[in-house]
Formats: sequence, structure tokens, C-alpha cells
Amino acid sequence: MQFQTDQQLYERLFSESMLYFYRNGSRFCDWQAVVIYPSRRVEQTRQHPHRSLLHGEQVHRIYLDELGEIRELPITVASVVLTIVEEAQAPEEARYLLLRTEQAALTPQAKRDIIDVVTAIMAYKFSTLSQTEIKAMLGLNLFEEPRAIREAKDEGRQEAIASVAIRLLTRQFKQELSEEMRSRITSLPLPVLENLSEALLDFTNVSDLETWLAQNA
Repeated sequence: MQFQTDQQLYERLFSESMLYFYRNGSRFCDWQAVVIYPSRRVEQTRQHPHRSLLHGEQVHRIYLDELGEIRELPITVASVVLTIVEEAQAPEEARYLLLRTEQAALTPQAKRDIIDVVTAIMAYKFSTLSQTEIKAMLGLNLFEEPRAIREAKDEGRQEAIASVAIRLLTRQFKQELSEEMRSRITSLPLPVLENLSEALLDFTNVSDLETWLAQNA
């Protein structure tokens, strides 16, 4: 992948940032900027006029090739460093990052975001390949979503079912459920929640709910 030097990047960055800050000064009391380069070689050469900003505490310059080995970096950082990995090495590193993502102690949504970033970077690197070919290259099951994505969807579905169940129970009992009861319901696994959404139609009071929860714990 070839990276071009933008010789007017800092002029645009600072002029547009200052203009935005000027127009929105009532909303913000400070500003900072982060500029990410693949390497120092592609940084704008004309820096002297902007030296006070570039060497101050408001502008942070990051050079990806100086962050270290991709496999030793945090997953979120490594996924960005993937942009500068040579094409011959990129598929292997991308598969490694996806494996680390699946095994990491991250939320399902965070895992999904990293998978999306890695897939997008690979699609950009190998622009002549189709999405199907990219997924095959990364070892993603073409007929099954990555587990992290399935978990994210299940998590969202679980929250939705729990919310509906609590509203129905509140209406049915004509009283608000206690915080402890709400917590017990929202923490139920998805299959148990789905069963509750059907069983609650037969409940007449909170005791029925307590009995059902005890039996299905």
C-alpha cells in the first residue's frame, strides 16, 4: 500500500480546527488533535510555521511503524497498525487479530467493532477482491457470522426481551417491580427470558413470578 505525503495537512488541520472552535466556542473550552502517520517519511515537511502547536501538548503525532510488533500491541492498537503491514503478511496477521479478538475479555459490541475494522482494512488493501473472497481469506465462515457478532445481536435481543417482560409484568400486577426483581429478570439467559415471556401470561401476582424464577434459575 502506497501512502502519499500531504504537504498542506497542517495548514488545513489548524485553520479548520480554529474556525470550528471559533464558531463553537460556547460549547467547548479546549481542543486537542491526533494525527496518525504510517511513518515519519510521509509527514508534511514544512513544519516550522507550526512548531508551537506541533511541539505543544494539544497536538499528538503517532507513527504506526514505531509502535512495536503488531502481535505485542493491544488489539485495538494492533488493528490500526494492520494498515501498514505488507500485503504478503497482512492475511496472516489479520487472522491472528481475529483469533485474539474472539478470545479477548471484551464486550460483544467491542469485538464486533474490531472485526469490522480488520475486515474493512483488508478490503481496502485487497481492493480487487470481493467481500466473499476477503472473508474466505480471513477464515470467516461464509455461512455463519463470527461469534462476537452473534453475541452482540443476542445481547441486544436479551435486553429488548427483558425490557418488554418487565413492562408486561408491571401492567399485569398493577405495581412496579422491585429493583432486585428487575435485576434478576435482566440477568436471565436469553433462552430463559424467552420462556418467561410466554409464561408470564399465566401469572396473577408477584408470588407466581417468584415461584417461576426459583424453578427456572
